[in-house]
Amino acid sequence: MSRIGKRPVELPSGVSASVSGQTIEVKGPKGARNFTATDDVALAVNDNVVTVTPRGSSKRARQQWGMSRTMIQNLVTGVTAGFKKELEINGVGYRAQMQGNTLKLSLGLSHEVNFEVPAGVTVTAPKQTQIVIEGQDEQLVGQVAANIREWRKPEPYKGKGIKYKDEYIFRKDGKKK
Repeated sequence: MSRIGKRPVELPSGVSASVSGQTIEVKGPKGARNFTATDDVALAVNDNVVTVTPRGSSKRARQQWGMSRTMIQNLVTGVTAGFKKELEINGVGYRAQMQGNTLKLSLGLSHEVNFEVPAGVTVTAPKQTQIVIEGQDEQLVGQVAANIREWRKPEPYKGKGIKYKDEYIFRKDGKKK
């Protein structure tokens, strides 16, 4: 039995869900999102509660049961509160700034990095050393944050680079005499 799949997804006030076939569409104050589940699970909406049940007892059906429930919960969270990732930039001369739909990064490379922000995500740079990524889709927000971080991962000796706000960088000692 899936502990995650058993729990129903409650819809807060102002959020509505409709099921057509294997596709569920969730509408809320921040927009609408949809998810298409596999044929291994059944979706039902009753009294502001979405339930997911497996069809059969195969291993794949049980795997899809918990995953589908989590995806629906992410839809509800995305249309109500949204998702947010914060990045910090550490290093002398390292900075970021937004110009239109492009994030300009100075990361100690021979050139300035221009990162085009994809649709569905909002990127802001409140400080030169801070980047905030917000959006409805958790996967897209996380992927954009990972793509930005990829340009200069934090190194273990001085901690220079782009890191997540709550990330801990394991520091190493330098050379010893």
